[in-house]
Amino acid sequence: MTLTQFRYLVAILEAGLNISLAAERVNATQPGLSKQLKLLEEELGFQIFVRKGKSLDRLSPVGEEVVESARLILAEVGSIRALADNHRREASGELRLLTSQTQAQFVLPPALKGLRERYPDVNVRLSLTQDQAVRRLDQGEHDLAIVSAAEDMAPAEFALPLYRWRRVALAPAGHALARLGRPATLADLAEHPLIAYSADTDSSLFKAFETEGLSPQFAYATPDSEVIKTYVRSGLGVGIVAEMALGGTGGDLVRIDVDPLFPACTTWAVLRRDRVLRDYVVDFLTMLAPHLRARDLQRLVRSGYRPAQSLAPTWRALRERPVQPPARPVPAGRVLVGC
Repeated sequence: MTLTQFRYLVAILEAGLNISLAAERVNATQPGLSKQLKLLEEELGFQIFVRKGKSLDRLSPVGEEVVESARLILAEVGSIRALADNHRREASGELRLLTSQTQAQFVLPPALKGLRERYPDVNVRLSLTQDQAVRRLDQGEHDLAIVSAAEDMAPAEFALPLYRWRRVALAPAGHALARLGRPATLADLAEHPLIAYSADTDSSLFKAFETEGLSPQFAYATPDSEVIKTYVRSGLGVGIVAEMALGGTGGDLVRIDVDPLFPACTTWAVLRRDRVLRDYVVDFLTMLAPHLRARDLQRLVRSGYRPAQSLAPTWRALRERPVQPPARPVPAGRVLVGC
């Protein structure tokens, strides 16, 4: 058995059992990948995949166990390489980052700029997703996720609270909600079409109305804050966005304070517990959330201990602290706690 065979095996799974696509992703030929799979099955003495004709149909029961072990082995090899790179102060690599549109547009730019200044040879591959559709990091597609949902975690995943934020309602200037002369209530909001990131009935936004026995009309749902603002300007309804997304709102929209009406949300950094973090990932996180201590971060992640959400600062407090790249490289193998 070889690491190459394990890498090919995982690639086949990630390509949806499409051997041609898997071969392309690992820079191999289709015959070469198929040969390595056959050699691995011959050595093991059983088939990893159930076949339908010449195509792979699904994993066999014992194949599922083989893949699970292969992933663990590849993860450990990756950790050893990360340790070596950190020890050599290797300042090049790739950060595969998964995040939402709101985080990418309104939160990450200062930290990404600091990362580029400190590590010019580190490339960032940014993928956007809705928080409700976060793809598992254990599939190997991403190194880090910055999202506002961290429930139903896989065993190998770890979530670190970065900051807490509130929702804000937006309406056109002169809107009825802007002329109330008193704080808006959930009943007031429920009288108007709403435009939000999600209309899911299991979201905290929907449940806040449900608790009061109200049935809000979520007329439009989109993960793009700028689209929500455009729809509000077009008179399609009242927008509900994250407070981070207020930049560039303009005088044609009125902010309506709804802080007391909805529970606070938390933005999380989701990582793999079984991976050694590269120094540039640690530095990026500390630039994004300066209350984190770089010397403790690695240890905290591997321990799997999740700090309380209440320890994370609010967005309002965090934005008052300018991004400051670490003055010198982070010691390899050391780690974080505490606000």
